[in-house]
Amino acid sequence: MAGPAVRWAAALVALGLGAVWWWAVLRLVLSDDAGVLEGAVAAGGWGLSLLPVHCVPKDSVSKGRVPKDFVAEDSVPDDEARDH
Repeated sequence: MAGPAVRWAAALVALGLGAVWWWAVLRLVLSDDAGVLEGAVAAGGWGLSLLPVHCVPKDSVSKGRVPKDFVAEDSVPDDEARDH
């Protein structure tokens, strides 16, 4: 498991990349001289945002396994609720 320093570093990198993406998007919208660099950063950031949704290991999907961290306790009915 990653230590607190690694998690903080990852969070700061993600925050920095998010700031660069917003800079590119705002520059594309608000500036007359925005160019290819800003467009590439904005399009690339948007494309990367789709990866967590669509990139799931096939084994876990085909077998129907869901990690316990992803299931809320309230969403799993207890035995009495299933009988009624």
